[in-house]
Amino acid sequence: MAKKCGDCGPGYATPLEAMKGPREEIVYVPCIYRSTGTEAPDYLATVDVDPKSPQYCQVIHRLPMPYMKDELHHSGWNTCSSCFGDSTKSRTKLVLPSLISSRIYVVDVGSEPRAPKLHKVIEPQDIHDKCGLGYLHTSHCLASGEVMISALGDPKGNGKGGFVLLDGETFEVKGTWEQPGGAAPMGYDFWYQPRHNVMISTEWGVPSVFKEGFNPADVQAGKYGRNLYVWDWQRHVIVQTLPLQDGFIPLEIRFLHNPAAAQGFVGCTLSSNIQRFYKNEGGTWSVEKVIQVPPKKVQGWMLPEMPGMITDILLSLDDRFLYFSNWLHGDLRQYDISDPKKPRLTGQLFLGGSITKGGPVQVLEDRELKAQPEPLVVKGKRVAGGPQMIQLSLDGKRLYVTTSLYSVWDKQFYPDLIREGSVMLQVDVDTVNGGLKLNPNFLVDFGKEPLGPALVHEIRYPGGDCSSDIWI
Repeated sequence: MAKKCGDCGPGYATPLEAMKGPREEIVYVPCIYRSTGTEAPDYLATVDVDPKSPQYCQVIHRLPMPYMKDELHHSGWNTCSSCFGDSTKSRTKLVLPSLISSRIYVVDVGSEPRAPKLHKVIEPQDIHDKCGLGYLHTSHCLASGEVMISALGDPKGNGKGGFVLLDGETFEVKGTWEQPGGAAPMGYDFWYQPRHNVMISTEWGVPSVFKEGFNPADVQAGKYGRNLYVWDWQRHVIVQTLPLQDGFIPLEIRFLHNPAAAQGFVGCTLSSNIQRFYKNEGGTWSVEKVIQVPPKKVQGWMLPEMPGMITDILLSLDDRFLYFSNWLHGDLRQYDISDPKKPRLTGQLFLGGSITKGGPVQVLEDRELKAQPEPLVVKGKRVAGGPQMIQLSLDGKRLYVTTSLYSVWDKQFYPDLIREGSVMLQVDVDTVNGGLKLNPNFLVDFGKEPLGPALVHEIRYPGGDCSSDIWI
């Protein structure tokens, strides 16, 4: 077990200390009704994931938001391991930015972790007026006690990769993190590493374009991202733009958890590759492709070639394994990154996807598989969609998986996901030899929610996890 600390703040002193933390018993997930036809607000679900509990695999609480069609998406904390040394801080509030409405919800999970309640609503107008930003995505807590949230655009839906700063106690909007006029052309995710005075941000696309659905012509028209932006952490300015030579739509970014490390990985969604970024001796940054998922030649689909569509990546807390999901091909992968320059495939598991047998898509040429995978059935439920958001247990032995990317794209790529609803699955991880195995006894079926099938996105543990916490 992790050691007790009477004068410590939230989280853990180090990533390796976090690996000794307690097993997860509940998780929080946003449930989305926007674009599904169900006229109800999005909500935060609390799910029991304790195998010893009589409510195992059940939604034990639902907190509906007061407005409709927000598109809840990602979430972060009021404070985390970056404030470990401050005993006045405690992890009690979950911050939920809305991707489409730009509203921010602050949820009290400290008073009753199994029954969260709404603490504060930050209206879009407040963010528009004070920051000139909208379309909010990643929320990270800072060592300063502030909360920083990435934006994808301006209030009108043009591309603008800026950052909203909130006071971590009052949740008042303080303004932008970046210098005035210094936003990136587009935005999405970010990760910081203060020991190297750096933050790196990614870019999805222009909100007015992606929010309507995916059109390949928009990629050629430059409406989607293909750069990383390197920021000076102390001066809050972009110091380098890193073009991704064959990387389209860089989404989730992860530095190694070791705060002294000067490298990490980003998943490029459309081009379906993993790029490693690293600091050079002279202090500049470079990027190189280290994994490529080949497309499959198909018929019965929107294009003649289907990319894997890497939509989420994670690193284990000991920086040994990298995990990612191919949302369209349908597989979850594990790579050993002991040598970050040469990741080695150690586990692969198909969990649905667009190329399963008996579906509308026929694979004509496949550089990886000899046959199309079987459809996934868990506890009698045929799983719609493919693996999307992933979360790893602190000890690295369990992966949790959900199936929704973004409601409008779900509707376009997986219409059955809208009808059937998302699921949450759990995968057992071999951390000794590598390997992934589905837990056949675990299924949370959000197709059976009281108001109708719901879409489910990012997973959070109450005590922090390997994508919420940054060590400094």
